[in-house]
Amino acid sequence: MKIVFTGGGSGGHFYPIIAIAEALQDLVREEQLLAPNLYYIAPQPFDEKALFENGIVYIRIPAGKMRRYFSLLNISDSFLTLTGTLAAIVTLFRIYPDVVVSKGGYASVPTVLAAHLLHIPIIIHESDAKPGRANLLAAKWATKIAISFDSAAEYFPKSVQSKIARTGIPVRKALMRLEPEGARQYLGLESSIPTIFILGGSQGAVKINEVVLSALPELVSFANVIHQTGPANFKNVESVSKVVLTKDPHADRYHPINYLNQTSMQRAAGVADIVVSRAGANSIAEIGLWRKPAILIPIPESVSHDQRTNAYAYAGTGAAVVIEEENLSSHIFAAEIQRIVKDPELSKRMGAAAEGFTDIDAARVLASEVLTLALPHESQS
Repeated sequence: MKIVFTGGGSGGHFYPIIAIAEALQDLVREEQLLAPNLYYIAPQPFDEKALFENGIVYIRIPAGKMRRYFSLLNISDSFLTLTGTLAAIVTLFRIYPDVVVSKGGYASVPTVLAAHLLHIPIIIHESDAKPGRANLLAAKWATKIAISFDSAAEYFPKSVQSKIARTGIPVRKALMRLEPEGARQYLGLESSIPTIFILGGSQGAVKINEVVLSALPELVSFANVIHQTGPANFKNVESVSKVVLTKDPHADRYHPINYLNQTSMQRAAGVADIVVSRAGANSIAEIGLWRKPAILIPIPESVSHDQRTNAYAYAGTGAAVVIEEENLSSHIFAAEIQRIVKDPELSKRMGAAAEGFTDIDAARVLASEVLTLALPHESQS
């Protein structure tokens, strides 16, 4: 049995693939099937360690982005996508997988198109409340369409509605388990004050970093701060924070981290009293599992079509509040955090409201569907 995953460009596209792969391995063992050969096709491997740990072979296929604004790069990138499609046809013909699983994003287009041309079954998964263009394009070729928000279904054509099922967002098994003590010991957090956990997405968020730095003196006056800056921003944030907190008696309460691996995420989430995050669907799914009150700061719609919709869909449960980036200031940021963490009843209600939002069996449901499609296809090939 051979299964190809595609999609990428961000952790929100990549890590659900890892979660599905984990669930596939579990199901194969339980049903005593031969271990499948797993492949990941994309322009970049994103997290080579996660691929290696899950026995996934990476194959590079180029893909071009299609920007929502006029750019000459759209012309050159269309040729890159064409080149990638031709390469994907050759690659898939050589592997001839039993099913292709796509998470969407520009990186998925060549592989999905090649799979369609080669009559290979396709499953697409849409994490966001408003589907991306790659998945809307792929929908007419897909055998099955999985969505995470009920509202996503209305964006797909009527002709594919019978293929759609709500599965939720696959989350890696490890992130369902929290390890608070590890974070307290490793970072030396003060146990008598609340802890703020700030996430900017896998690449970090410059705007959030700027606001955090401006608000730092106020934040550390009442809380520990764990701040994921993004690898490219870490050195700058660290150096500026040292200047901002010069002579501050609580400077050691601030803990900038460039990138959070699986273990670091378990620890930081476990010890957090509130989570501040961008509004990627994957991040929201993880926060929902952690049952922590949250402040969501979506990327503006002019940049990302989906995060604002995701944020308000989740905030509708009562588990989060949304601060639009255009309204984001250091004062509003610090005041909103303080309002929540200093009100135990409010924090408790928000945490409880998150229960049930994330489907804990999403990865297993998708893995089961992959097997349902792959096994008959394997027997015919």
